[in-house]
Amino acid sequence: MSIIVENFEQIKSQIPPNVKLVAVSKFQPESSILEIYEQGHRIFGESKVQELVSKYETLPNDIQWHFIGHLQTNKVKYIVPFVTLIHGVDSLRLLQEINKCALKSNKIVDCLLQMHIAQEETKFGFSPNELEEVLNSDEFGALKNVQICGLMGMASFTDDVNQIRKEFRWLAEYFANIKTSYFCHDDFFNELSIGMSSDYQIAIEEGSTIVRVGSSIFGERNF
Repeated sequence: MSIIVENFEQIKSQIPPNVKLVAVSKFQPESSILEIYEQGHRIFGESKVQELVSKYETLPNDIQWHFIGHLQTNKVKYIVPFVTLIHGVDSLRLLQEINKCALKSNKIVDCLLQMHIAQEETKFGFSPNELEEVLNSDEFGALKNVQICGLMGMASFTDDVNQIRKEFRWLAEYFANIKTSYFCHDDFFNELSIGMSSDYQIAIEEGSTIVRVGSSIFGERNF
């Protein structure tokens, strides 16, 4: 058994059945992805459009591809035809572009709205006021080819476990409030994507339904 498969099996054993594991395969060779695929895993995450398209074209077609990076509006059209879930939607403009491309592809695209929960200014995402302004807008109400399935967030890059837990807990509570206020009749609004290699166990304890784990499975990335 390879070290990648060992890592995968160990992490999989720590994740409850109700939590989805996205194996973050960005910058990883296709051979490494296939090792996990051959264990029955089907959900993989990429953060670069060109790399995602390349892997989609050459790897098995039953893989569920999640886009987990910062998505530029001019690149939306390349992934909309096949992507399973877009995690980091952080503006109305991006949502409108996804909707436009989805309409052309005659499909509905599942999306998560990204909240800014970290202390770093460099991370993307809505503030609560910005998100609620979007959800209350006529422009949002006009979008028929996107489906908002939940929220996504990235904790501060810190060793302070209490800080990470506080940020995840806040987002879980905010998720519940948003569901009650805007999506109470929508069963599809049920995903909270928090937690990566360094903090996925805390995220699960705080209510995550999707964790995004890369380096703990594949090892450090080759850029």
